[in-house]
Amino acid sequence: MYYLTITVEFEAAHRLPDYPGKCNRLHGHNWKVEVTIAGSRLNSLGMLMDFRELKAEVNTVVDRLDHYYLNELEAFATINPTAEHIAKYFYDELCNRTSFTDNAIRIDSVQVWESPKSAVLYRPSGL
Repeated sequence: MYYLTITVEFEAAHRLPDYPGKCNRLHGHNWKVEVTIAGSRLNSLGMLMDFRELKAEVNTVVDRLDHYYLNELEAFATINPTAEHIAKYFYDELCNRTSFTDNAIRIDSVQVWESPKSAVLYRPSGL
């Protein structure tokens, strides 16, 4: 099995209503997102997937979040935009992209960093 990881970054604000602390107030992060894909078959060039192609797929999701107030987005209308929910959002959105629907390449995990020392890794159970 081959695993390929790329990292992208975006900036966005959020707040966590009902949180008993500072995160209840509006604040922003320089988010870092690491996406790892997995597969066992390489293409004719010897690649699981071109890094550039994977970054382009991930950036279609980033573009929906970059420089937004996350609480105002439909994806987070009923859930807090925590790092956990953002990681799952990336995972779910990427799984719906045609590059990952034929099972030759699958999304293995998404890790979201909200600071240089704080991150969440999402990987569905069973993987």
